[in-house]
Amino acid sequence: MSTRESSLPRTVAVLAYDGVRLLDVTAPLEVFSTAATLGARYAVTLLSPDGGPVTTSAGTRLLTDPVGEQVERLHTLIVPGSPGLPREVPARLLDAVLTLHSASWRTASVCTGAFALAEAGLLRGRRGTTHWRHAATLTRRHPDIEVDDDAIFVRDGRIYTSAGVSAGLDLALALVEADEGPDLAREVARDLVVFLQRPGGQSQFSVAARTPAPRHGALTALLRSIAADPAADHSLPELARRAGLSARHLTRLFNEEVGDTPGAYVESMRLEAAQTLLDAGATVTTAAHLSGLGSDETLRRVFLRHLGVTPSAYRARFRTTDPSGIGRRSSTGPR
Repeated sequence: MSTRESSLPRTVAVLAYDGVRLLDVTAPLEVFSTAATLGARYAVTLLSPDGGPVTTSAGTRLLTDPVGEQVERLHTLIVPGSPGLPREVPARLLDAVLTLHSASWRTASVCTGAFALAEAGLLRGRRGTTHWRHAATLTRRHPDIEVDDDAIFVRDGRIYTSAGVSAGLDLALALVEADEGPDLAREVARDLVVFLQRPGGQSQFSVAARTPAPRHGALTALLRSIAADPAADHSLPELARRAGLSARHLTRLFNEEVGDTPGAYVESMRLEAAQTLLDAGATVTTAAHLSGLGSDETLRRVFLRHLGVTPSAYRARFRTTDPSGIGRRSSTGPR
């Protein structure tokens, strides 16, 4: 690479379109723009298939440049998602993705933007991810893609895909780290008050939010009671007794309406409770006891299985940084 080429800015293009999710667009823009203010060689541009204003799913209008102005030299293409992409990828958007991808060094998607990459054939035979709510749809529609429904983001060659909405921050920070190194990426994360590397996967997010609303009234009451007191007795016999159902019938209802066994669901709720306790400054032993997981060792096994980190490592990412020992938490993990 010549000296002139090494000094040229890396052009990062975010591809917007009508109906795009606002945060899918602005999160990567903010990361790369912040990196540029800290010395990184980025030139950030917002494009759309035809240029001009586009209206986001939030109703906000964004002013964009047309695709044709950036096809000669592009370092990174980012394709955000929208609520409508799992149903249909507009032809003009598909054309724009193919045009820009052919001119880019790497291509990435945020959230349901993976559906646009999939329709363009860019994920064929690759690993990828998308918002957990739409992972099954992506798998069904594109069986040639190995969909990881728990990853925050996935790299396969020069194609990157990320999970829902805020995962665009995680992906953009990872791209900055790959380009500019961990020190500058950490400074960007500190400036934005976010994790440089978020612990765990998509499964860390609210169990209740990920769970479909059950149709059976007894099941609805059980889920509420588990959420209200995760540490209570939620053994299968006790749950069946409270629901007035046989253990076998209750297990079948959980599988059909929740998509999990009673035991696995209770464990997920207790894991979430333990995370909340650790976030608030509780010790590992206290979190294990109050969440219902019982012992430090049980808590450790559950954390490693679901999040890939130990409770102590998870707690360290939220350690107090103010002199009084209360009030603020570090958002970029240990330094």
